[in-house]
Amino acid sequence: MNTRRNASLLLLTLGLVGAACKSRVPPNVAATVNGRAITFADLDRQFKRQFPQQPEGASPDQVQFQKLELLRTMIDEEIFLQRAEKLSLLAKDDEVDSRLSQLKAPYTQEEFQKQLDAQGMNMEELKSQIRRRLTIEKLVNREIGNQINISDKDVSEFYNANKASFRFPETMYHVARIVVTPGPDPNVRNLSGNKAQNEDQARKKILMIEARLKQGEDFSTLAQAFSEDPQSAANGGDVGYVQESSLAQADTDTRKAIMTLLPGQVSTPIRNAGGYHILKMVAREPAGQRELDDPRVQQNIRETLRTRKEQLLRNAYLDACRNESPVMNYLALSIAPGFEKK
Repeated sequence: MNTRRNASLLLLTLGLVGAACKSRVPPNVAATVNGRAITFADLDRQFKRQFPQQPEGASPDQVQFQKLELLRTMIDEEIFLQRAEKLSLLAKDDEVDSRLSQLKAPYTQEEFQKQLDAQGMNMEELKSQIRRRLTIEKLVNREIGNQINISDKDVSEFYNANKASFRFPETMYHVARIVVTPGPDPNVRNLSGNKAQNEDQARKKILMIEARLKQGEDFSTLAQAFSEDPQSAANGGDVGYVQESSLAQADTDTRKAIMTLLPGQVSTPIRNAGGYHILKMVAREPAGQRELDDPRVQQNIRETLRTRKEQLLRNAYLDACRNESPVMNYLALSIAPGFEKK
């Protein structure tokens, strides 16, 4: 009888402890990674920066969907950061200061402050963001970049399978762009659902995107999230190859940017009749067939294959890290409480 009573008391105690553990989760915690909290304040701050204006008629469900997607990204970033911390790869102060100096170089102090204000960010927050990005870069370079080896055989096989794509009848410019318009287009579908509603919002949005590009964010990712070009947003802003002869139809600033940008370079915001856009020169190809022994062909193929391999390894590495990182997404549980483990 005493044994049965002790067992009942033990079960009751465990139940109370479990309930207490659940109740100890602070109401301001959106998620935890290895017990480290991502607060709703953190999430809301990032949300306001990434989605400064909500599309007209956005429903609460759409907003919650955006927050879930953003929180998932923040969780993945925290997993990477904790992994980097474990491997002693955290960015040092001099590395942060160096990157900050690079960001500030093109601007006066007043112009740079305007860039920060456009994102609702102060200097300490910017330095923290830089430190996080540099830390993740160091982790990716060590754990992923060092594993990638593109052989001559890989390059040759890719060229033979895609030889026609290296033939150009005239000079061609491979261009990507991010578009922001002052009038919302119902045909636009970007990942954020964000569309500027007027000239002032369009100007602030393009400046926000420019600032994030200068901070090292990926062009194609920002294009998918924010571009208002219905043809290219889903493709990361990639509009493909533009023939030199077709540039005669472009406005003066766009034509000048395309003809002067070097591969990898990004333009400043350009204002034309349709709104604002930022251009990126992906590649420039003179007329003719490019042979495999052309260094430009070799570089193009190696970069393409390296990017594909890096994306594959990055996703696999993140999944492997997730296996070692207990995660609790309390925002998800608040939206769908019936799926919480009993």
